[in-house]
Amino acid sequence: MREIEKINDLNSILKTNRRVPALFYASWCPFCRSFLRIFEKYAEENDAISFLPVKIDDETNPLWVEYRIEVVPTVIFFNGGRVTARLDGTLGRGLSEEQFKDFFKSER
Repeated sequence: MREIEKINDLNSILKTNRRVPALFYASWCPFCRSFLRIFEKYAEENDAISFLPVKIDDETNPLWVEYRIEVVPTVIFFNGGRVTARLDGTLGRGLSEEQFKDFFKSER
């Protein structure tokens, strides 16, 4: 699983992969660090889909604005390079495995 930090790299991957669940996270966020393990587990179990961790540690990173990230972690599902669904974390709680499981199931 390749980690992305720049908008050009993300756009390049979205052009070459049809279905991509992307986790927008910050390494300084404890909720992100916990959820990253869940995201990686799903990536291992679903190798036909390109799971993509997108690290946006710096709040000046244009990805915050481009995808309107207000809370990390946030998962955005891309299909054919277009946003088809998103699961935003909750401030002070992040995301749970149950939330992601339901979200992922609905996008398959």
